[in-house]
Amino acid sequence: MKDEKYLELLAEKYPTEQAVCREIINLKAILGLPKGTEHFMSDLHGEYEAFCHILNNCSGVIREKVDLLFEETLSDIDREEICTLIYYPVEKLEMMKKESRNNEEWYRVILGELIEIARLLSSKYTRSKVRKAMPDEYAYILDELIHVQKDEDDNQVAYHQNIIDTLLELDSADAFIDCLLYTSDAADEEDSVDLGGRGIHKKKKNKPSSA
Repeated sequence: MKDEKYLELLAEKYPTEQAVCREIINLKAILGLPKGTEHFMSDLHGEYEAFCHILNNCSGVIREKVDLLFEETLSDIDREEICTLIYYPVEKLEMMKKESRNNEEWYRVILGELIEIARLLSSKYTRSKVRKAMPDEYAYILDELIHVQKDEDDNQVAYHQNIIDTLLELDSADAFIDCLLYTSDAADEEDSVDLGGRGIHKKKKNKPSSA
C-alpha cells in the first residue's frame, strides 16, 4: 500500500513512462558531473574590505581560471585587468571610462574573454542549472553566447558576432557585463565558519535586481 501511495505521487509529476525515463536519464547524467563549488571562510571578525575581497576573488579561484585560459596568450598585466574587472566591475568600468579606455575594441575583446571564462566555469553544471542562474534581462543572450558552437560555415560565429555588435550599438555592454559576471560566479554557495562556536552561516546566491 505504501508503494502505491508513492507511485501515485510520482505519477502526478511523471505521468508517462517517457517522463520517468527522461528524469532517470537526467539524474544519472548529473551524477557524473563534478560537485558544485562551495567557498568556505573561517574566523571572520571584522576586516570588511578584506572579507569582501576574498568573496570577490573566491580565494584565488578566479585568477586560477583566468591563468588557465589565457596564460599563453595574455600578459600578466592583461590577466590582472580581467581579474580586477571580475572582482570589482562597477569600480573598474568607471575607471576605464575616466581614462577613456572603454572604446569599442576594448569591449569586444573583454566580452570575448569574459564569455570564455563563463563557459569554463559553467562547464561543471547542466545547461538547465546555468540558465536558471542567469539574470532574466539577458538570459537568452547569455545562453546563446556561452553555448555557441563553431560550424563549417561559421554561421554560429557570425550569429555570436551580431549579438556583440548589437549590444555595443545599444550601449548595453556595461549592463551585460554585470549579468555575465554574475553568471560566471565561481561558487554555488559561500560558507562562513566562526571557530568561536557560533556555527556555520551559509550565503545563497541571489540574482541581481533589475533596478
